[in-house]
Amino acid sequence: MRTVAVIALKGGSGKTTVASHLALAAHRRGVDTMVIDLDPQHSIQSIFSARADPGPACVTSTGPKLMSAQYAALGLGKQLLIIDTQAGAVEDVTEAVVLADLSVLVVRPTLLDLAGLVPTLNLVRRLSKPALVVMNQAPAAREGVESPLVKRAMRGLEYLQAPPAPAILRARTIYQTALETGRSAEEMWDKAAAREIAALWKCVDNAAAASPPEAREA
Repeated sequence: MRTVAVIALKGGSGKTTVASHLALAAHRRGVDTMVIDLDPQHSIQSIFSARADPGPACVTSTGPKLMSAQYAALGLGKQLLIIDTQAGAVEDVTEAVVLADLSVLVVRPTLLDLAGLVPTLNLVRRLSKPALVVMNQAPAAREGVESPLVKRAMRGLEYLQAPPAPAILRARTIYQTALETGRSAEEMWDKAAAREIAALWKCVDNAAAASPPEAREA
C-alpha cells in the first residue's frame, strides 16, 4: 500500500480540493483507495457522503491515531491511502510526513503562499522524505504563455529548490462545483479541468511509486 500526504500549513490553498480529486482519480482508475481526514471540519467526509455513486472509503482520525489508521487500511487490503492534513497543525503534519511515501505540498502562486511553504519544505528535508509541490488556483495560460504571477511563482520554487509537479491546476470553478456533489472534475463537462486532474494523478502516482524503500522506512 502506498501512502500520500496532502499538505498545506497555510489555509486557503485548496488542499482538500487537491486531496479529494487525487482520491477520486485513483478510485476511477480502479485503485482501492482510502482517505484519512485529519481536518476537524471533516470536509472530505462531507464531500464523499454527497456522492451518488460508490467512491473512495473515508475515515476521520487525528495525528496521534494516524499510524493505527494506516495499519487498519493496510489490513483492509487498500492499495492507496491519502491523508488530508489539517492546515496549521504542525505535529499532525509531521506524523503524516513520517508515514507517507510521498508528500504533496499544495501552494497558490502568491508570495504569501511561497513563504508559507518554507516550513513544510524544511520539515520534509529534515525527515529526508520525498515531496512534490503542486501549484493550485493558478491563472490560465494565454496562448501558451504563463501569466507573470505563475512565472514569478515558478522562479520562487526554483529558488527554494522545491520540486514542482509538471501539472498545474488552474483557477476553475468546476473543481468546487464538482465536489458539491462528491464528483471529480473528470466526471464533469470541463475537458481542460479533466486533463489537469489526469496529469496531476499521473505525476503523483509515478512519484509515489518511485519512492525509495529507505524513504518509506524513515
